[in-house]
Amino acid sequence: MSATLAGWLQALALVGALALCYRPLGDYIAKLLTTAKHLRVERGLYKLVGVDGDADQRWSVYLRSVLAFSALSVLFLYGLIRLQTHLLLSLGVPEMEPHQAWNTAISFVTNTNWQSYSGEQAMGHLVQMAGLAVQNFVSAAVGIAIVAALIRGFTRNRTDRVGNFWVDLTRISLRLLLPLSVVFALVLVANGVVQNFHGFHDLTTVTGSTQSIPGGPVASQEVIKQLGTNGGGFFNANSAHPFENPTGFTNWLEIFLLLVISFSLPRTFGKMVGDHRQGYAIVAVMGLFWVASAALITFFEHQHSGVALQAAGASMEGKEQRFGIAASGLFAASTTLTSTGAVNSFHDSFTPFGGGLTIFNMMLGEIAPGGTGSGLYGMLILAIVAVFVAGLMVGRTPEYLGKKLGGREMKFASLYILTTPAIVLIGTGVAIALPGERAGMLNSGAHGFSEVLYAFTSASNNNGSAFGGITVNTSWYDTALGLAMVFGRFLPMVFVLALAGSLAQQQPVPASAGTLPTHKPLFVGLLSGVVLIVVGLTYFPALALGPIAEGLH
Repeated sequence: MSATLAGWLQALALVGALALCYRPLGDYIAKLLTTAKHLRVERGLYKLVGVDGDADQRWSVYLRSVLAFSALSVLFLYGLIRLQTHLLLSLGVPEMEPHQAWNTAISFVTNTNWQSYSGEQAMGHLVQMAGLAVQNFVSAAVGIAIVAALIRGFTRNRTDRVGNFWVDLTRISLRLLLPLSVVFALVLVANGVVQNFHGFHDLTTVTGSTQSIPGGPVASQEVIKQLGTNGGGFFNANSAHPFENPTGFTNWLEIFLLLVISFSLPRTFGKMVGDHRQGYAIVAVMGLFWVASAALITFFEHQHSGVALQAAGASMEGKEQRFGIAASGLFAASTTLTSTGAVNSFHDSFTPFGGGLTIFNMMLGEIAPGGTGSGLYGMLILAIVAVFVAGLMVGRTPEYLGKKLGGREMKFASLYILTTPAIVLIGTGVAIALPGERAGMLNSGAHGFSEVLYAFTSASNNNGSAFGGITVNTSWYDTALGLAMVFGRFLPMVFVLALAGSLAQQQPVPASAGTLPTHKPLFVGLLSGVVLIVVGLTYFPALALGPIAEGLH
């Protein structure tokens, strides 16, 4: 079987599996977000922390709950990392510097999982399990909770309540993420992913030298790393490491896991608003961008001007032989179009246009299908902008799902769209302007600029993958990228929840002959155009200085 045919079969199998899960998983998530029944263990947790599970919150209270929970999570994780040398299962790893511990704590709480360290050399098993893996669960649950509040803004009328954050967080963690993680962790273990409590074993290689082989509870972290679109690797090589991703099947399964919840959430949206066609329209736009990105990255990785690479038929530098071009391109597109950030190849070694597409995927806001929850609420914000643009064309007040989009709503949507580009471009500009930080680039010219641009794009969009080729474990980069992660995660949430509260207070407007149908192919095309023009072109000058200039050269 040719590598091209194998790649097509992998992609088709992935599409089929995601299609099979779309309806049952999406309906299940909708049910757990709307049911009034609490499990016994949930009632016990509510009583323990003093939460009334039957009381909904105003959007401002919901937001304060999110921020308070996240702040406490940062403090707990920071303390755990700094004290790990005194804890069990520390494996004797040295103490992490304060600036790096701050960056790491922020990274995992914001669902970014940016790592300026080697996982097997900087983290003991207890911190990996009780610190990083726990945040992989709850940070993913926070993203789904935010989009649940936004959907309630569309479904509720004349109220200032958008749900209860603590109830949403608990249900998503216990009823969705935990059961799926247990099942698929067993599948990963059965297919060769490591799961033990071993430390380092010194072995003698065939050349007579000594090599330390690390072990650890890898599969249990690997599964939620992908399922929750987190991306932080147990090992430095991430999903290119054979202990995390040993075979072609585990590679396919990991891509499936990082996509399945985000691609099912549009069904949840359609179910909760009472019109499944709305979900189909949203998932169609997501699917179009995902297929196009995977195809283009794979195409560009088969093109190269080098004589040796032309003879080989592809650019295999930085890629695992056991995966090849197709599986590497599919993984790269999926991980950068979601907020996962896991990698099974090194994007710094991609061709200029192939690597440029991974940057562009993140710049789109990771909405195809995006992170768990964050992808859908990002796409819904863009849908609101698309409806507003259509309303301007025909000279009427725009409406989306029976809610009028006035000045207040559009201000929140506009601020959401402008926030992340501002963080990315300002951060990149400052880093390039400082001679000391430019010295951290291992490459000069357009490729070096792409490395810095990728770092701030990844951090600000809470992706977490690294282009490579840049030294970021410095006080300045740890601080700057940490701030980019904080602002890139929580400022958009402020605008999303404020928009949810504004929509929930409205009286629904009945559809009329002038109402734009938001479930038809015309809207799919309009929304796709808005994504490319409003979001994509914002970054075009920066892309022209980096991957485009390198590719044309």
